[in-house]
Amino acid sequence: MGSAVLAVALIETDSTAGERWLAQWPRLFGAGAAGARGMLSTIAGSMMSVVGVTFSMTLVALAMASSQYTSRVLRNFMRSRLTQTVLGVFAGIFTYCLIVLRTIRGGDEGEFVPNLAVFIGFVLAVGGVGVLIFFIHHVASSIQASSIIASVAHETIHAIDRLFPKHLGQESDDTKDDHTPDPLIEWKWIPVPTRESGYIQSVDSAGLLRLARELKTVVRMDCGIGEFVVENTALVSVALEDLPSKEKIAALQATFGIGRHRSVEQDAAFGIRQLVDVALKALSPGINDTTTAVTCVDYLSAILSRLAPQQIPSSHRYENGEFRVIAKGPSFQSLLSDAFDQIRESARGNVAILLQLLAALQTIASLTTCPGRRASLGDEVQCTAELAGRTIESPRDRDRFENRLERVREALLTAPVLSIQGQAAEA
Repeated sequence: MGSAVLAVALIETDSTAGERWLAQWPRLFGAGAAGARGMLSTIAGSMMSVVGVTFSMTLVALAMASSQYTSRVLRNFMRSRLTQTVLGVFAGIFTYCLIVLRTIRGGDEGEFVPNLAVFIGFVLAVGGVGVLIFFIHHVASSIQASSIIASVAHETIHAIDRLFPKHLGQESDDTKDDHTPDPLIEWKWIPVPTRESGYIQSVDSAGLLRLARELKTVVRMDCGIGEFVVENTALVSVALEDLPSKEKIAALQATFGIGRHRSVEQDAAFGIRQLVDVALKALSPGINDTTTAVTCVDYLSAILSRLAPQQIPSSHRYENGEFRVIAKGPSFQSLLSDAFDQIRESARGNVAILLQLLAALQTIASLTTCPGRRASLGDEVQCTAELAGRTIESPRDRDRFENRLERVREALLTAPVLSIQGQAAEA
């Protein structure tokens, strides 16, 4: 659309005032009708060829990423703004040339050559060559393991910053976080079915609180973000004696966004899942790429380090002192297990990975003073130590591991000195 507007604007400029001042530079703007047609036809045809090459390069990158890493990272390529922009530039130049070509007349038609528009077409063609060179470099960089892993990790970290605000409703005290009030045990739960099958991509938490207030009851999430739901199975339950009205049921269903695949926007566990899949693929016997797996562990430690000092919203949500919603979401322990359990089991006897897991756990522990979270980290350290004891055969490697294990255990027993930002987050 921008190219079409630009072409029309330049053609109008040429037709009104272009001849007077463009005539001062005849060698630059003095092309005839035949020459202008030939150049613009060449540019338009070459742009279509370049678009085909760009699509081919993108498909090759997708195929390589899918086979070497995991198919779950393909969405990062497909929704890349840079790739979309490059394709848009080439298609725009093609459109621009077609519009300008249509206005060129010569001979008996009454000669009209929009010289300014033709010159800008030449400039756009040269710029298109530069864009193609840049895109080739971008594709070569984007299919590298470190680039893919870093992209997924940064997206997940941004999701964590959005998902765990300081307040979501009025949270209960930590001591009451996992305890439902006794009267609810006797209440009758009425399930509200889901309208379609798919993965839960998002939940409107504020909307659930509002509907619970309007119904004057408690709403319980039966499925959390990232879970797969089947049509007509329970999505949420409400503590009522009778079935809510159709309008309220539709409103409750509308608070859940359901799609064909998981997304990271409200599902930090899916970002972790992608990195774990890349690490597992790298540790498979067919690939055996320890360096890529180490990179995954490094970025997983960055994600969990960002999460460690943050407050995870309580599963029990209050509004104006009234208990309203029982949410279903991730915990620090569940995300920690998702990140490291499968990698640890696939790293049997791999000293580099086991040492990196210890380093990651030590880093995460240095950023939280929460006893429960440090206990979970200690359990992960213990599981790693047990696996190493069973699978590391070399005495030298075993000594290296034991020395590092001793330092990590000492760090877990010592209260960390948090930064000012970390202290504020934990407070």
